[in-house]
Amino acid sequence: MGHDTGRAERPPKVLITKVGFDGHDRGSRIVAAYLRDAGMEVVYTGPWQTVPNVVQIALQEDVDVIGISSLATDHLILPKLMDGLRQAGLSHIAVVVGGIVPDSEIELLTSAGIARVFHPGATREDIVTSIAALAAGARAQAESLE
Repeated sequence: MGHDTGRAERPPKVLITKVGFDGHDRGSRIVAAYLRDAGMEVVYTGPWQTVPNVVQIALQEDVDVIGISSLATDHLILPKLMDGLRQAGLSHIAVVVGGIVPDSEIELLTSAGIARVFHPGATREDIVTSIAALAAGARAQAESLE
């Protein structure tokens, strides 16, 4: 284990952000608090981020999971985010979206590589448990790539 970078010992690290033009961030602030209360490290950007910006933050912060909040149609930008992450060598990062996502658009997101869609009313326990499991999977994948 001489090559271990300490990733396994630190708590899960999650980037909570919003892409696009929707400025509603109450839900993302609540989820960020849930994850912090559960012992995770949270990087919170607030609204109006661009895809290249999110990719850059994910790279700089060495995050395990990216959580995107969408109340308008901002989730339709996420296939571009997944492409950006792959191009940056960050395909191990799990990406989830929470908020208003029509059922007819879930297939678009999952086929692009989105790990999970959380709808309004998702419980704190479900969010925390799912994010922790996705973070563990992302770390295992990252370590196998090292």
